[in-house]
Amino acid sequence: MSFHDKLDFHSLRGLHTLIYGETNTGKTFYTAKFVQYLLEIEKFEPKKISILDFAPKSKNFKSLKIGGQLLDFYENCIYCNYIPFKGEITPPRLSAKNKKELYANICNNYKLTSENLLNYAQNPTPFLIINDMSIYLHLGSKTTLLEIIKKSSTFLGNAYYGTSIKSKFSGLLSVLEKKRVEYFIKNIDNSFYTG
Repeated sequence: MSFHDKLDFHSLRGLHTLIYGETNTGKTFYTAKFVQYLLEIEKFEPKKISILDFAPKSKNFKSLKIGGQLLDFYENCIYCNYIPFKGEITPPRLSAKNKKELYANICNNYKLTSENLLNYAQNPTPFLIINDMSIYLHLGSKTTLLEIIKKSSTFLGNAYYGTSIKSKFSGLLSVLEKKRVEYFIKNIDNSFYTG
């Protein structure tokens, strides 16, 4: 049975769920579809759904499409408690020419994502959606993130877990990212691998 056959949005209510996998395997698409389900089928009040969109804007690097925000897949996400950034997320590996730039990108992304997580933690809602958790996890605390997730009654997040995004100086980051995603696979109610 494929990932797409296993996903039943109704059964995700009241649980904490992670969708993880390689680039271009539907992680953001299905996350946006879950928000659509909550709004259009279940008719939940949009402001009870907080959205933290950590993904960089969609870009093409060589033959690889990376990034993509929830609004690209479902425009009505904007009616939810869509917590905005004061800045822009940078694809850390693919935008860096060396280790110094890689680290600067990670630090910038951490500052932005941690501010958004703190905003949510201070004003939690019953539903929490996080697009591209791996951006925060490059430098952020996995235990802090899990504590914040537990403030919601229903959580759906997604994370990159693959090998296609790499550079000659980002091997350590890739190993760290993989281990932190594996922590969530083990410590969350549900996890689905997209391939």
